[in-house]
Amino acid sequence: MKTFALTTAAALLASTAVMAQAETRTISFENAGATLTGTLHLPEDHDGRALPVVVVTGAWTSVEEQMPSVYAAEMVARGFAAVTFDFRGWGKSGDLPGAVRYVESPAAKTADIRAAFDFVATLPEIDPTRINGLAICASAGYMIDAAAGNDRVQHLGLVAPWLQNAEIVEAVYGGPEGVAGLIAVSRRAEAAGGEIIPAAGPEGAEGVLMPIGGYYFEPDRGAIPAYDNRWNNAGWEGWLTYHPADNGARLTQPLAIVHSEAAAIPQGVRAFLDGYAGQATLRMFDGVTQFDFYDTPEAVRHAADTVAAHFAAAPDGNI
Repeated sequence: MKTFALTTAAALLASTAVMAQAETRTISFENAGATLTGTLHLPEDHDGRALPVVVVTGAWTSVEEQMPSVYAAEMVARGFAAVTFDFRGWGKSGDLPGAVRYVESPAAKTADIRAAFDFVATLPEIDPTRINGLAICASAGYMIDAAAGNDRVQHLGLVAPWLQNAEIVEAVYGGPEGVAGLIAVSRRAEAAGGEIIPAAGPEGAEGVLMPIGGYYFEPDRGAIPAYDNRWNNAGWEGWLTYHPADNGARLTQPLAIVHSEAAAIPQGVRAFLDGYAGQATLRMFDGVTQFDFYDTPEAVRHAADTVAAHFAAAPDGNI
């Protein structure tokens, strides 16, 4: 791994970015027979020139109105266009094959990001030579795989990336027996045509994917009307057998990562970077949690500062 910048911040310092007003427009594009719905975000004072663009994707189960739109606004404030969208089977977008919804499918979501990259290159507001990807949490792996070998994509930024491998999966999901049990649940659900449960609930709730309260359960944060708050148990096997922390060698584009030891599975970042041979900048903040990176203003601003500077760099990764 060749790293051109590695910083650890004990505190979040004052940001210089000033939030700009944004112009938004509903967009749609096709992938695998389904229509995906999203939003093009532009600076309100956009004068018609083709802009660099950032395709922004969010955490598992999320919709574009959650953390993707938060970071899209930050990118617009820094002079970029941004595109957010709902994956197939989620939010306003069409179904996965077989009229399936709410399956966290790494393969499908990776394909949707590739389709988004192809689509944004056709927009007159976008400079097709300056396309970047920004992923938060679980979509980091999907973004990496969508960019790998893709000449359209110039830079990647990952915020609080959830990059798992087999070892991390077992540590998080109850060891080999826990993983095997969830895969059995997945296969039964798939055979039954799906099994939908709530994605978020209060701390300790039963029959819920994330019984932890917090971001997804708080109406002033992630529990917004647009959020599906659904999880299809048929998706467990695809998720648990997906190991993006092992995929560092696939990626050649310059990369910026923002994370914290207080956020989710930072060991996955280390595993990924061990296999990555490109140019990387890694910024670690002290005491910033996973959910902080989703919507806490200071954490978001400083993550956005880091990735925006990276996106503004030359294609070889040098600012």
